[in-house]
Amino acid sequence: MSHKDTFPRQDTLGRYLLELAAVCGEFPSSLLPRIHDSSSYMEAVITSLKKEGLLRVFYKDRLRGFRLGRRAKGILLAENPERFSFYLTGDTDTNRIRSEVTRRMRLHRTAETYASMLNAGVAVFRDEKPPVFLLEAVPLPALKTPAFYGSREVKEMGIEMVKIRSSRMTGVLLAPSGIFLTYNSGPYMAKWDYRAEQRAQVLLRMVLCHQRMASQYARTEVSGLLFCNTLEPFYQILEEGDSHTRCFFLLDGNYEHFYYLTNDHYGDTLLKLLCDPVKTTELDNLLMQGFTPKDAGLPIEHDALDQNGNPVLFGYFLDIPRINRFHTALQLQGRKGILICFDFQKEVLHRFCGGQAEFSTISFEKFERRFFP
Repeated sequence: MSHKDTFPRQDTLGRYLLELAAVCGEFPSSLLPRIHDSSSYMEAVITSLKKEGLLRVFYKDRLRGFRLGRRAKGILLAENPERFSFYLTGDTDTNRIRSEVTRRMRLHRTAETYASMLNAGVAVFRDEKPPVFLLEAVPLPALKTPAFYGSREVKEMGIEMVKIRSSRMTGVLLAPSGIFLTYNSGPYMAKWDYRAEQRAQVLLRMVLCHQRMASQYARTEVSGLLFCNTLEPFYQILEEGDSHTRCFFLLDGNYEHFYYLTNDHYGDTLLKLLCDPVKTTELDNLLMQGFTPKDAGLPIEHDALDQNGNPVLFGYFLDIPRINRFHTALQLQGRKGILICFDFQKEVLHRFCGGQAEFSTISFEKFERRFFP
């Protein structure tokens, strides 16, 4: 039996793990439960890959991750160079992986983002999406399905992208619902370089909305998307809004929308919803039952009015600036409002604006069963 005969076939868990390790450089072991729900089967697959020399474990500074073996690199490159040569050739972080903890943590954050995207049905692999950021501009059709481009792919455009070198973004999500500059701070509070992130937003708007994808995104505002491991940083961002640690970049009008999702099944499902304007509209229409349409003249961020004329906000996407505008306006006008969210989001939202808002919750279990059976 040749070495090629022992290589995992397409559409198997073993092949999927190798491909993830290829595009991520190092795939953190902590992400394995998000890839497959059977720990015993996952362990058996990894053991087999390690035995064949296709996957190896790297452990240092209390970070444990999986990297491709040399033979796996060679076979993946030979079988699908279009998908893997960008990651497995040259002096890149995904090919010649450094051992410094900061570099490895950056790879791990990127891997978390890729896992979320793939679980939400977003195209990640280069042979499955249009080459939006190639140096040589090519005619591009409108995107009908969402696609994610990592920060290295964005920088393929060349010298102009030096302007966003200091940005902390992990990449850009392009979907029928919009453009989302994507960040992942894992278990930590994000640290923003105000000017670098502002430059990234302006440049991506120019490239995507006015140049390469103007036919689809000419009237689209660039939104933000922040992944974190828990909901606690979301509370801290809003609660510390008026302190010396104020998160200017998120709360001072740079973004109309900046969505907050968690690195787990909840986040994967909401990302799928965020990318699907048809399902989002369907959910909003369901939530409108019992309410009246919004009042365009009311100086409060809202989506509907209740029978007493109180503003109602659909807050289930945890849109940071939008929830902040809603809460601030209620405080300034001494009014009460209603905030609609998922059941797992209520506690953190109540801590922030429970004094100004009442809550109506959506059962996540029932929602998922209806919208994503």
